[in-house]
Amino acid sequence: MASEALVVVDVQNDFCPGGALAVERGDEVVPLVNRLIERFEHVVLTQDWHPAGHSSFASTHPGKAPCETVDMPYGEQTLWPDHCVQATHGAAFHEGLEWTKAELVIRKGFRKAIDSYSAFFENDHETPTGLTGYLRERGIGKLTFAGLATDYCVAFSALDARRQGFEATVMLEACRGIDLGGSLAAMTQRMREAGVVLA
Repeated sequence: MASEALVVVDVQNDFCPGGALAVERGDEVVPLVNRLIERFEHVVLTQDWHPAGHSSFASTHPGKAPCETVDMPYGEQTLWPDHCVQATHGAAFHEGLEWTKAELVIRKGFRKAIDSYSAFFENDHETPTGLTGYLRERGIGKLTFAGLATDYCVAFSALDARRQGFEATVMLEACRGIDLGGSLAAMTQRMREAGVVLA
């Protein structure tokens, strides 16, 4: 297992029931993720970490509502309710998550002008988070993903893992999706086509 790592994606309060951008039944992943953490020698976490007034927040675009889209310099951006604002309760990991074993926490979305779904790249698909280099230097080539949300941050992370030459498995039972306009089926298909193992 030394050459494998578990990547736990965004198991944060704002993505769980009662949060600002709650994924339905998102908190159900917590015990499943904890069991995975026990099994893996290497654990990496991602944490959405937005400054106030982030460009992906609908509140920063007058007249726009959450789930509408806008064109950004890097492409189409879905607008979200204000969520995972740095150093707030909403940005904190779910209190039930046994995350202390993690060797690395990748914070994403902290650049005000660009959103970041993937653990590897900002949404321009060019600006790296540094995760690829970290994993390569540690000799890790096989990744398993779990967390929130299946059709956004989990899927984009798994797709980028494949693009960077890693083996990638998504533990679907330990994920929950948003399913915005059929996004769950579309991203599941994209992952399958990219060679992501859906377990």
